[in-house]
Amino acid sequence: MKTALVRLIRRFGRQQASSEQRLHQALDGFLNPDSCELELLRRLIAALRPADAGDEACNQRYALMLERLEQDAELRAGFRHHVIHFIGSRRLLTFFTDSGILPGTGFFSEWWRILGNRILPEVPDERRMKDCLHLIFDQRDDWRWLEAVPAELSHRFWEILAPPETFREMDRRGVQEQMLDAVLLLAHRVSGLGVEGELMRASPNLDDDSPRFIALSAEALEFVGSFRAGLDGDETRFDKGDQLLVIVAQCQDTLNRIRKRALTIGTSLHLSYLLTRSEQSLRRITELVSILTAGLRSTPHDVAIRDWSTFSRAVFLAENRRHSLSHYLQQLSGVLAVRVTENAARSGEHYICETRADYGRMWRSAAGAGVLIGLMALLKIKAAALQAPLFVEAFMFSMIYGLGFVAIFLLGFTVATKQPAMTAQTLAGLLGDLKPTRSADLDRIADVAAAVSRSQLAAIGGNVMVALPVAILVGFVLSLLFGQPLIGMEKAVHLMADLDPLSWAIPHAAIAGFYLFISGLISGYFDNRAAYASIGPRIARLRWLQRLAGKNRAKRIGSHIEDRLGGIMGNFLFGCMLGSTGMIGTLLGLPLDIRHIAFSSANLGYALTGFEFAIAWQAMLWGALGVALIGLTNLGVSFALALRTAMGARRIEFAHWGPLLAALWRRFRQHPRSFLLPPRPSAENGSA
Repeated sequence: MKTALVRLIRRFGRQQASSEQRLHQALDGFLNPDSCELELLRRLIAALRPADAGDEACNQRYALMLERLEQDAELRAGFRHHVIHFIGSRRLLTFFTDSGILPGTGFFSEWWRILGNRILPEVPDERRMKDCLHLIFDQRDDWRWLEAVPAELSHRFWEILAPPETFREMDRRGVQEQMLDAVLLLAHRVSGLGVEGELMRASPNLDDDSPRFIALSAEALEFVGSFRAGLDGDETRFDKGDQLLVIVAQCQDTLNRIRKRALTIGTSLHLSYLLTRSEQSLRRITELVSILTAGLRSTPHDVAIRDWSTFSRAVFLAENRRHSLSHYLQQLSGVLAVRVTENAARSGEHYICETRADYGRMWRSAAGAGVLIGLMALLKIKAAALQAPLFVEAFMFSMIYGLGFVAIFLLGFTVATKQPAMTAQTLAGLLGDLKPTRSADLDRIADVAAAVSRSQLAAIGGNVMVALPVAILVGFVLSLLFGQPLIGMEKAVHLMADLDPLSWAIPHAAIAGFYLFISGLISGYFDNRAAYASIGPRIARLRWLQRLAGKNRAKRIGSHIEDRLGGIMGNFLFGCMLGSTGMIGTLLGLPLDIRHIAFSSANLGYALTGFEFAIAWQAMLWGALGVALIGLTNLGVSFALALRTAMGARRIEFAHWGPLLAALWRRFRQHPRSFLLPPRPSAENGSA
């Protein structure tokens, strides 16, 4: 063991010495005045880049590079000459206007561009700084180690490159001219986006908001003209950009209000795209104006360099992630994801039993669903007995599940497994507001957790304890009517095998749990779409519907459909996913299928009738254990995925699990009954 450790240390030391040697060789190249700047920078970044995932000395090499530049005056001069010449000889306009900003092509065009670039890479133009960044940082994940470099080291780098005495002597006019062009271009872009139809449709006050965006373009033109006059020698014309920044802030305020309103009226990918691109452009205008006017504001050189360092660091990172599909989706997921999860959260509140009356309603609602599930399970068994072609069988299964779940939803009944995907959204909202130092917040979470627990148990009990006896009763009665068992012995054996905890039952239950999570997002998406597209009023305007039902009734029908569209689509598509999984597994040659607790309990009942109740009690208990584990997997997978998604949509990074778990354990020890049953009438009255 000791020998292996020594060998590992020696190997690490050799790797460290080799990487430092490559770094010094890369820096020595800057001493040659005739070297190609682009190649020099590529070699330097290659020497700084981690050699593998276990290389954690990247920051040490970066600091070593800075130390050598600070100590070696000749190298520092050569380095400064090459880098400044490289920046000054490149076209910077697209670097300022496009790097880190969504393009104007639209959501799906950019999506296909990113995918196409992975198949057939784009050809970079070495004359443009934006493209040169992809040649210098030529690894797709360079942003990871670059982001890990401390901001202070990045600040030191730019201080070495542009110290106060040298910075004043630099010929910055070319860079400033391109910055001014960028400000003007960005302002015109935002002005155009600001009066775009969909953005203005979502604006809370169109008459007040439109002039702001129009004025932005005019004020940017005035700022650029004045600043250029100052650069030409008339220093009294220099504009500090105060008025321009005021209008930028007004436009940003409008976009913020549109975002908030979108959480109420709904949003779309296109609206999210417009909002994100406009906000990025406004931030870029602010950054460029701050850099341009640093010398006019009596800003210390250190602060000006820090502003540039922060700006360039962010742009380098963004440009390296330009071809990352996950990063692209993350930029746009904010409003849409929050809106979708908020819809699910509002649905989740209806699944939480606070009082005994709520608890009783949950039992009755779940029991109603249990009756229908018992009948749906029989239809599915009989459909499978037809031995229909694969696609026909998948269609029949999908319609049985899908239309059945829609009927359950429209009748106001509850399927237990639909709850976790909804209640997780509600809990995520509470976790985002939690302050672990406040006992009241922890108590509120404990109250909700207890209510969710007893609500879930009530729903499971209502589903399972009704679906099972309904299946037994239906199987027994129909067997008597037909004079033979409704379910054959072979099918009964197959149904019991499907419940075996040591078979594929648990993985198949996890697939169903994933579908439950997806169905929650689908419901939220269609609720959002119904509100955003004004589905209710549009249905009410259908002339044929007005002729059939009258205008007032058409309005009620439209409002009814708009309020329930998310639930209808979520339940129907959930049923289609359940019904088609077996076919997909057969086509792919994979053991894919689903297990759902309510249907599994009904299948257990039908299996008993198939055996004519002549089954060993051990086998019965083993099947009951399988049903319980299937239910636990259904609930656990859907809840975990929904909670993770809801917290991600709200940008919640919860780090207080210790105090929260302690509070939940304390509540369970003190009031275990609250996790199983509703509060007693006296407790309800006291809380009221």
